[in-house]
Amino acid sequence: MRQGFVETGGHRLEYLLHDAHQTARPTLVFLHEGLGSISLWRDFPQRIAQMTGCRTLVYSRHGYGNSDVLEGPRKPDYMHVEALDALPQVLASLGIERPLLVGHSDGGSIALIHAGNGRWPCAGVAVLAPHLFVEEMSVRGIEETVRIFETTDLPQKLARHHRDARRTFYGWADIWRHPDFRVWNIEDCLSGLRCPVLAIQGEDDEYATMAHLDRIAQAAVDAPDVELLKLADCRHSPQRDQADAVAAALAAFVERI
Repeated sequence: MRQGFVETGGHRLEYLLHDAHQTARPTLVFLHEGLGSISLWRDFPQRIAQMTGCRTLVYSRHGYGNSDVLEGPRKPDYMHVEALDALPQVLASLGIERPLLVGHSDGGSIALIHAGNGRWPCAGVAVLAPHLFVEEMSVRGIEETVRIFETTDLPQKLARHHRDARRTFYGWADIWRHPDFRVWNIEDCLSGLRCPVLAIQGEDDEYATMAHLDRIAQAAVDAPDVELLKLADCRHSPQRDQADAVAAALAAFVERI
């Protein structure tokens, strides 16, 4: 296992790299959710690494975990910046070519933008509860999370995982509630996918409808393989709510690739 910091765009980002048991396999690159970090993945990446034999990278994006703290508000194109600028720099710095991207929520969107752009080869893309566009229920769900943050001990809980939990939280919540972000949409990226895709979502997702998964199936027409997995008794974090089912699906996806 290797850990440390990598620099992208003048920011230091923490990373954790699990060694491979089977070196011929692609490196799994885990991209966390809008309030995530290395530590908030818990032991899930390591579990997948052990199941698949793949080298596995987990890192905290700018403004998250022990990476550099966010200096100002995010802009509506922040996920495109992460996908097309920061992620390629991280991969290049660590010598990772043709990764298999595993993204949750915002991280899933970043994975789709990166792979759909076509500039960098990807072995595959596995997305958990990805966002393709903004729905009213997404905004309502975030408003409820803001209420919880401001009335419970959620700030203290997030402080265990982020250098500045308040900046991390409002950096995420404020952009998703911003009027300019209502038109954010990455559906145009789907037609550029040329690698296998696994898309997973919980039927009880509090932030999005199944329209996102259905749209992936409809639009990723040039991807060689698109698998959808819709999970019952599962909310916005399939890797926690249905960890065994998600782990099995990811392991099978790696085997097919």
